[in-house]
Amino acid sequence: MSNDNPNTERKALAINLDLRRYGTFAEIGAGQEVVRWFFRVGGAAGTIAKSMSAYDMAVSDAVYGECDRYVCRQRLESMLDHEHDLNLTRLRDTRGDTTSFFVFADTVSARNFKGTNECHGWMGVRFQAHPRDQDSQIILHVRMLDTENALQQEALGIVGVNLLYGAFCLNHEPDKLVESLLDDLSTRRIEIDMIEFSGIAFRQVDNRVMSLRLVQLGLSSAAMFSATGEVLQPSEVLYKKSILVERGSFRPVTHVNIDMMRSAHEKFSREPHVDGESVVSLMEITMHNLQAAGGHSNGAAAGAIDLRDFLARADMLSACGKTVLISDYFEYYRLAAYLARYTKEKIGITMGAGSLCDLFDEKYYAKLDGGILESFGRLFKNDLKLYIYPLLDRKTGELTTVQNLQVAPELRNLYEYLVERGCIEQLDNFNPEYLTIFSRDVMSRIKSGDPTWTDHVPAEVAEVIRHRGLFGHKRVALAKEHAV
Repeated sequence: MSNDNPNTERKALAINLDLRRYGTFAEIGAGQEVVRWFFRVGGAAGTIAKSMSAYDMAVSDAVYGECDRYVCRQRLESMLDHEHDLNLTRLRDTRGDTTSFFVFADTVSARNFKGTNECHGWMGVRFQAHPRDQDSQIILHVRMLDTENALQQEALGIVGVNLLYGAFCLNHEPDKLVESLLDDLSTRRIEIDMIEFSGIAFRQVDNRVMSLRLVQLGLSSAAMFSATGEVLQPSEVLYKKSILVERGSFRPVTHVNIDMMRSAHEKFSREPHVDGESVVSLMEITMHNLQAAGGHSNGAAAGAIDLRDFLARADMLSACGKTVLISDYFEYYRLAAYLARYTKEKIGITMGAGSLCDLFDEKYYAKLDGGILESFGRLFKNDLKLYIYPLLDRKTGELTTVQNLQVAPELRNLYEYLVERGCIEQLDNFNPEYLTIFSRDVMSRIKSGDPTWTDHVPAEVAEVIRHRGLFGHKRVALAKEHAV
């Protein structure tokens, strides 16, 4: 098959003409929009063993088992399990030596008649890359952004064809596979906020990197993964939950980063209607931060992303048991709007006093018609609250706090109003021993071989840095060994 960016029709026809591929299409909701492409282009008899839509809930339960929700990952996986097992049971003995079996499935909620529902869906393919091969799988979650049902169905069909073509023809190049998912579409029509690769064809794929690619390519504005590296679908994690976010560079993760989240979580949990045990805590890294770091690593061009640097941060946060959010929301009000999409519960953001000072710098809001007032109106409109960690001036020994933060005179009244309203709160439950820790200083100590760097990071982070040789640690150790 040719990989020179074929359109949707050519992709579907290429799959139909590939004698190895044979399988089932199972689609719930929004019609059978993916399989329709394969019927339209001709040659479908060589590709489609079965096409079905268990549209009725009772029928769906009878075929795939009961499920709490019908548009969810659990339902998608039960569809893939059931249909793939049937294909192998029915067809493996007669044509297994020459056929690579597959199942494509989706369960979707397209725009309803009243236009009141969330338009999204789960989509996946389980396939054999070669006859008799072990299974491989790709699962993704899509949000349909068109305002008309017919357009959403059309977009869904195109994404499905792109996914199948990518699985069959680009499985050896997962970066290209991800990039191809929006061929013949645009990010104004479809958002893909979660993708997961598994199985033998993708044994070398790090799903955290694929999550980063989604944001980097503009397929989504944010992606999320757990402390174990499992990719997460944001709505399933954040739905109706209170959310606390800490934004940082985490190069490396220091005691300050952990203490900031701890102290903010203590305060946030005492807020009315906040259940401390169910709060979702997120450590956020922005694309802006990753690009700034990448442009200074290994001679990379400005705006580039150093994947080793990204994975180093991810591994350290993972060691601390933290859930990671990668976002393209440089402006805090955009982050707030993103989180408010999934919950009506309380949202908190914790930051250092230095970041709060930057928040009141009007240059960041020049593109908004309403300037900083519009920005803050968006940021605080859903009762969002900021929790501020103090900043130590090592020369004078003075602390910058909410009470003595210097802002422009013309913004002073606005600042005081937000503080008096309780939108901005000073953290007073921090560990004072950590105020002398600065990440740049820790980085310098690691690179220079100063062993005191371990005093400034959690023990589990120090272990990751040593084991992985991060931030120049291994090079320093080897150099000393050779010198002896």
